[in-house]
Amino acid sequence: TLGGRNTVEAKITRGYRLMAKYVIHAVGPVWHGGDRGEPGLLRGCYCNSFRLAVDNGLPSIAFPSISTGVYGYPVEEATVIAFTETKHFLENDLSMGKVIFACYPPENTAIYRKVCKEIIG
Repeated sequence: TLGGRNTVEAKITRGYRLMAKYVIHAVGPVWHGGDRGEPGLLRGCYCNSFRLAVDNGLPSIAFPSISTGVYGYPVEEATVIAFTETKHFLENDLSMGKVIFACYPPENTAIYRKVCKEIIG
């Protein structure tokens, strides 16, 4: 019903029965070893998601670990991109009150904490 999406594209819909008012759908890249532009594509997912959130006046945003499930992106590499793009966004736009990262499976939490400390401080 979203009309399909290409990698990096993002689209916003209502949250319907979810606790969130809106859902931003972003298509992450499939991991092929990193030599097919995957890092840039993943960065684009975060950038486009932030843009949609700002354009729609959303005060917060939550991200899963984009592309690290069935798409096979290495978790630590993806997490570095997630925090780097988040830091860049927050340094340039003060409209976002909160950015949340949902870590699944739970063992990803340690990776997120480590990378957050390295990049965000």
